[in-house]
Order: sequence, then C-alpha cells, then structure tokens
Amino acid sequence: MKKNGELQYPHIISGFQFFIKLMTVIGRIPFMAYHGLKGIKAISGNRKISWGSLLEDIARRYPDNPAVKSPDGTLTYRELNEKANQFAHFLLSAKIVKGDTVSVCLENRPELLVLYCGCAKIGAICSLINTNQRGDSLVHSFNLNKGKVVVIGEECYDFFNEVKNRIDLQGSKLCILHDPAMNRLKEPENIPESIPESITDKLAAMPKTNLAETSQITLKDTMAYVYTSGTTGGLPKAAVITNKRALSSTFWFGRVVTHVRPKHTIYIPLPFFHTNAITVGWPPALYSGAAVAMRRKFSASGFLDDVRKFRATHFVYVGEVCRYLMAQPETAGENKTTLKYIIGNGLRPDIWMAFKKRFGIRKVFEFYGAAEGVGVFTNLFNFDYTVGTSLTPFAIVRYDIENDRIERDDRGFCKKVKKGEPGLLIMEISEKTPFTGYTDKKKTDEKIIRDAFGSGDLWFNTGDMLRDMGFRHAQFVDRLGDTFRWKGENVATMEVEKAIDSVPGVSSSAVYGVSMPKGDGRAGMAAIIRQDGKDIDFTALAERLRSVLPKYAVPIFIRFVNDFQWTATHKIKKTDLKNDGFNPAATKGDLYALLPGSRMYTPVDDALYQDIMAGKYKF
Repeated sequence: MKKNGELQYPHIISGFQFFIKLMTVIGRIPFMAYHGLKGIKAISGNRKISWGSLLEDIARRYPDNPAVKSPDGTLTYRELNEKANQFAHFLLSAKIVKGDTVSVCLENRPELLVLYCGCAKIGAICSLINTNQRGDSLVHSFNLNKGKVVVIGEECYDFFNEVKNRIDLQGSKLCILHDPAMNRLKEPENIPESIPESITDKLAAMPKTNLAETSQITLKDTMAYVYTSGTTGGLPKAAVITNKRALSSTFWFGRVVTHVRPKHTIYIPLPFFHTNAITVGWPPALYSGAAVAMRRKFSASGFLDDVRKFRATHFVYVGEVCRYLMAQPETAGENKTTLKYIIGNGLRPDIWMAFKKRFGIRKVFEFYGAAEGVGVFTNLFNFDYTVGTSLTPFAIVRYDIENDRIERDDRGFCKKVKKGEPGLLIMEISEKTPFTGYTDKKKTDEKIIRDAFGSGDLWFNTGDMLRDMGFRHAQFVDRLGDTFRWKGENVATMEVEKAIDSVPGVSSSAVYGVSMPKGDGRAGMAAIIRQDGKDIDFTALAERLRSVLPKYAVPIFIRFVNDFQWTATHKIKKTDLKNDGFNPAATKGDLYALLPGSRMYTPVDDALYQDIMAGKYKF
C-alpha cells in the first residue's frame, strides 16, 4: 500500500490476520510441539551429548548421503565423520585436550567443516577466524583466545604472514593446510621460506576410527568461538557457542521452523565463521542427514547455477545477498527450480514480495538473533515483513536515541512501547535462557540491563531497534550504537575512527552509517575535524584505510566539520550527522566520495549526488 506517495509496510498485525495465519499452520502444531518437546528433553540438564556424537550417529544412519557439496568437492557423511576423526586424532597427538583452543583460518571449503567437527570430537574449542579481517582486527582475534594449535589454510597464509610477528604464537603449534585449488605447496619453488610444514599428509595418515573422548563431552561444554564486532564498536569480541546451543538449533530450525528431510540440500554461500551458517544453516542439515552446499564466496551471477547443480531446496541468506540477486538480469525459469524455502535475516520490506515471486519461494523463515544473544525470533507463521516471534521472554522498550539511553519511569523501570512503535529490544536472562556472553567479562557485563521491570532482574541488551507488531511479533527497524551493517558485515566505528585518526592532518573523526539507494544496510561515512592549518592527502587517506581495514569497513563518504555535538556523557551526537547523509545541500561543507574503482576521494557536488541517488554507481 502507499501513503503520501511512499510505499508503506504493515506495522501492526490485526486479530483477523493472526487468526487466518493460525489456521494455515494449525495442522503442523502437533508436529511442531512434538519435536519441540523432544528437543527440549534432549538438551535438558548437562547430558553427555554433543555435536561430535550427533555426527557419529548421523554417519551411522546415513553413511552414503551427501553431507557437504561444493565446487571444491563433495563429502558423504561417512567421509565427513572419518576425516573429522583424523583431525581429532592429530589434535590428540599434539597434546590437545578438552577445553583447549584451536584457531582455524580457512576459506569456505569442505576442510573447514572437517576441522570444526574434528575439534568437536574431543571437546577442543574451534576458534573460527574471520578471513575478511586484516591488520589490528586479525591480530586481536588470534590473540584474544590463543590457540594451542593454529591451522592456517594455504589460501590465507599471505595475509596471515603480514601480521604474523604481532600474533602471540609462543608455545603454539602452527600448521598449514594444503588448498587443492592453489596447489602451491606441491611446487617447492613457490613456497615461501617462512611457511610452516603442511599437515595435509599427516592428517591422511591418521586413524579414521571414532574416539572414546567424544562420549565424555557435555551439552554445556564450549565448542566454538565466533568473532563479532557486536553493537558497541571496537575490536572483535568472541561469542561463545556451546554444544547446547548448536544442538538446540538442530531441532529448532530443522524440525519446528522448517521440516528438513534427508533428501534436502541447504545452500549456504555465506562464510562459516558467521552464525547464520554455523548455527542456523548447518545444524538442521546435520540433524536430518541432509546436505549443505557451500562455496568460497557468494556469487550473485552464479547463484541459479549453484541452485540447479546442487539441487538446493533451502537457502540461507542475509538481506544484502537477496538484494544482490534482485539486481541480476532476469532469466527464464528462475521461479521453477528446486528452491522453495529461505531462512535468514535482513530481507528488507521493499523487496520481500518481489523476491518471493521472482524465485518461486513458498516460505520466508526470517529470524532475528545475535551470535551472543539469549533467544531468537523466527517467522513461524509465515507473515510477510516480520522477524516473527520468540519463545524467550522479551520486551521492546522506549529508547532515547539522541542521548543514547533507555527511557525509565519515575520508579526507575523501563517503559514498553505501544503497538506499532519502535523501541530497543531486550531479552530476559534466566536459568532457562542464560547469557553465555563473551570471553571478555567486561564486555559481557556491558550487555546486561539490570532492574528493567523489577528489582534484581537481568535482561540482555540486543542493541537493536524493533517495532511491536502485536501478537508477540516484531519487525526489525535498525541497529543502535556504534555499529552498522554494510555488505553483510558489522562495521565497528571505533575501529574505523582509530584508522582515520592516525592519518596526518586529522584531529578527530566520527564514523556512522548512512542509507544508500538500492543498497542494503548502511554505507560508511566519516565526519572529520582537520588539524589547524594542515591539509589531508586524499590518495594517501584512501590507501591508508584500505591497508588497515577490511574492504567493507572503508568509508564511502567523508565530510569535514568544524566541531561535533556532544551528549552529557561526552559521546558524540551522531543523529544529525546521519540525518544529513551525503547530500551536499545538507552538509554545507566539503564532502567527498570514494567512487567504485577510484583510488582517491572525489568531491561530491549536486550532479554527482544525483548520479549516486539514481544508482549510476554500484558501490
């Protein structure tokens, strides 16, 4: 529907709409309840079951079913289990025991899943390094949770080697894993002198048998660290993934939300060091004896070819990916493939219905949750434009964006929003919904809201604004604080500001995200105060930012200001800066853009602004 010439999307669910949707799913309620109760029973207490023991069971039941499909090769469940056992035996030979950390830095290829499962077999914690990180972020991720064994994929060695001297490897066993796609390790003249010995042949010689250690791993044991910039900015934090969380996801997403069967294939072209892949997409496939299809990097142009080649039935997405697909030229038969279900987060309302129609999608299982969160929202009822509802107690409370704080009443308690209104989402922390937090206790404490509605209660601060749609449903609105999403990644503004402030001629900076036409998420923009009497070399600025920041974190727009507005707690007020965006008429000062393919920032005038707004440039 349209209002005042602008497209509007439902903000409130009526009783009639809810009743109709309830009738469409009522037949599945006994099935959902059965598997929900079965799953709750399975993960109650601290039983000795784990990701590793589940893999053994599935490999025994479905040995010849494809477990992993990719352009780099296919593994059956028997092969995945055997290769995981070989890595586990290797870790034991390296004196790794339950609770030790193993750092893994590989691109999206089957070996990454093998190493993950191998760690799970003996209770080692797999620290999944984000291969997009560079410089300080990369060093921080390695050092935050030091690996007793560090496995670097051959394809990642060059950027690892650039910062190797800053990584604490004292007492660590550094290993290189061969990448068949590169084949460099088999050509001695191409091997750098400093490169460690490959362990590929050692793994192949290890036993393929299951291990006794697997039966001693419990639900509460930590199995992985996933690095996230969170919502407070700064360097990455390590979210803790336990066996209980991973196994909860197997039946929740595999049975209650969707009905994954052994013949299905879940296509996941997203990085497996992120939770959408590792804790949402993969678990239901493993639980059901189904396959996951992966590729090293997402390709919009190759998407349909992959769907057809892998016979994908499900697709795990982030919103940016869906927008990239919509930007591709239409081809015949797009809506007549095996793909019928998608599950992910960030599908924007403006393309929601068009995406479903174009690709023949029956159901969109949009969800909301954080890597470190205490609960998840899921679109069980297949409403459009919503993240659905949550079984975890939650509240959407009023938030003072200008002063960056929760609004409280005269008694000091949080105030809930009305239906149709946006507010900060908070989720209750309890024995049933514990907050495992980060490896950094201070960062953990910063995410806890105390005395929200009563003395002594604890709530998790998601850092996100959601809209109350009624009937315990919500619609995602935006992220709060100093983090925004661009190209499927969280951009920590403190990290970007640190890089900018190190450039000669810069006094201080404020980084934030601004809306882009035909873009998902927010493009990076920096407001900069110059040092008195000093000029800034724009080519050097661009080169500096590209060298120390991930590509997605380099600001696209820069403006210069004389001073910032500040809150009472000495934080820069970014609201007006965000509202001004990159419109030269609003900024009233020097404004620049880093255009695609350019090596330096270019002045933005009215003509260039109109071209950007018209979508002439593809950032």
